[in-house]
Amino acid sequence: MKNSMAPAKKGIIAVSIVVVGVIGILFDIPKHREMPVQESAFPKMVLPKENVIIGTSSKSTLMHVLNISTPAFEANGSIPMQYTCDGKNTRPDFVFSGVPSGTLSLVLIMDDPDIPDSVKASRGVESFVHWIVFNMPPQTAGISASSTVPGLEGIHTGGENGYTGPCPPDREHRYFFKLYALNANLDLKAGATKKEVEKAMAEYIIGEAQLIGRYDRKRE
Repeated sequence: MKNSMAPAKKGIIAVSIVVVGVIGILFDIPKHREMPVQESAFPKMVLPKENVIIGTSSKSTLMHVLNISTPAFEANGSIPMQYTCDGKNTRPDFVFSGVPSGTLSLVLIMDDPDIPDSVKASRGVESFVHWIVFNMPPQTAGISASSTVPGLEGIHTGGENGYTGPCPPDREHRYFFKLYALNANLDLKAGATKKEVEKAMAEYIIGEAQLIGRYDRKRE
């Protein structure tokens, strides 16, 4: 009984295939066709491969960039006479920003590396130090010319504590105002030298910034 049914099933399948083929020819039923993809009128969005986070924390905080500036002159510009030995020899105002987290104190050093070789040899120095301030609180936003210095002052090359202005003997000199952020307070007293300050802070620097000013005396 099973053997007699097999040919019948095969015949039915064959007839079905023929019928479908004929219907397809008569009515021109198209095979599956892919619709053309139209270009979008909107620009494609390029997604970043990964989220970039700047900073030392796992949170998305921006990196602090230490900066020092002054309203008295532009970076690499001429220092006004009133802040030099030809004027009142007073210090200008300074503004600090971008103090990094973890800072416990700030240091400011002003020096002149363009002094004559004869001065370097006679004093045994590579630059003339004009001003040193250290152990300034981390929240210090700057130094005002009319206010007390918010820290301890070191001794300049002229032999006194505090600020002494530019006084180039031969030509235009550059004056570097270098600001440092430290994760420590320095175990030094007022009157410390530049060498002592630099040695004490060497392993605690977590941020640096500098401002350059220029000055040349009037010559006849």
